[in-house]
Amino acid sequence: MALPPKEPTFNLKVVLSETGVKAHTVRAWEKKYGLPRPMRSKGGHRVYTQHDISIVKWLMARLEEGMTIRRAAELWQNIEEKGGDALDYVGNQLDDLNTIFEKGQTLGEIRQAWVNSCLRFDDASAEKYLTQAFALYPIKMVCLEILQKSMVQVGDLWFENKATAQQELFTSAKAIKRLSALLAGAPNPTRLGKLLIACPPGEEHTFSILLLSLLLRYQGWNVVYLGPNLPLAQLEPTINAIEPNLVILAAQRLETAASLGKVTQLLAKMGVTSAFGGSIFNLIPSLRYQISGHFLGETIEGAVQVINKVMTFEPPMHIAPPLALDYAAALNHYDSTQYLVDFDIRQALEKEHIPFAHLEDTNDRLKKSILAALSLGNMDYINSELGLAQQLMNNYGIPIELQKKYLRAYHQSSKIRLSAKGKIINNWFDDLAQADYHALA
Repeated sequence: MALPPKEPTFNLKVVLSETGVKAHTVRAWEKKYGLPRPMRSKGGHRVYTQHDISIVKWLMARLEEGMTIRRAAELWQNIEEKGGDALDYVGNQLDDLNTIFEKGQTLGEIRQAWVNSCLRFDDASAEKYLTQAFALYPIKMVCLEILQKSMVQVGDLWFENKATAQQELFTSAKAIKRLSALLAGAPNPTRLGKLLIACPPGEEHTFSILLLSLLLRYQGWNVVYLGPNLPLAQLEPTINAIEPNLVILAAQRLETAASLGKVTQLLAKMGVTSAFGGSIFNLIPSLRYQISGHFLGETIEGAVQVINKVMTFEPPMHIAPPLALDYAAALNHYDSTQYLVDFDIRQALEKEHIPFAHLEDTNDRLKKSILAALSLGNMDYINSELGLAQQLMNNYGIPIELQKKYLRAYHQSSKIRLSAKGKIINNWFDDLAQADYHALA
């Protein structure tokens, strides 16, 4: 690998522009750890080489992976003492996810051992595996390869009825507890700018935004993490108190995507830049264009890159189109009429001797999905959520015929209770009936 030029060419302003690190941080690293190694001009000012800039970027990359600055500086110096080049060393060794762990185990095997411990509710064993992993690997690698992938794996097991809700909650609690501890111990910010990160109203799933907060802190950003279920009340004074350069929100379900959209609309009116992401926007890609703000991409690592670009270059923010008049009318009409639909459904199921309790959660979720789809301007957004709900009901022993009876009762009540203002909803149910009440493709 060709070494970066070592001719003193750049002043401190160029270094700060290239790396995003604060001036006092660069000076502190130089004084305490001997990195970088600027020369002095005749006037006594620091003059940096391209190699110095590469050193600063290298140190920042190690911080992003979870090392302390002391450990990163020691690693650089140890490699130099052995006659090596730290830039080559990182590329060839630190990013290798197939590194052998301990006693021949790979990260994948450690991940499975941690999952198995969580499924057994074995707290001591789960802690042991995580402690060993963090002792030997960079924080970023363990978070992405063990914690994040384990959350997906256990979530899939729960969805397939192969793991209980209690097992999923235990695993989630262990992962979130560890991320919270890591965030509390993250290095102090080194970049200018402040990020506010939270879940919108109604959203309780915090793992992804907690992990994102951690990765951003290790990139040097000043992150204010507010957690789940951000209330709309007092939003403006909160924004005024924090003064964020960027507000980041994540939603996992259709109903919380709708509440996220309300938050970003308010932020846009206040002149505050926002960004958003979450699994629902991966499931329904067209939904991204109904939300004001910068879309963060489909992965957490991709989100970090988008945030870096937004904070550096300040590109114009997407503004969602206004809600169509027919959808606004349908939304208000359905919101004021849905209690009558609920009454009709209960009556219809009682006649069929079907306990409404079997479908109460499904009914509540469908009701919220309809409201969300209307507020987002497209009834077809419900289709993906309905498909997941039907599969989940199948997995948990609610037969498809019972699901059809419920949806048929909902359809019939909607035709009776909703006026012409609710035509959009009835048209969607008509299409569902054509598909024999199976989720629409």
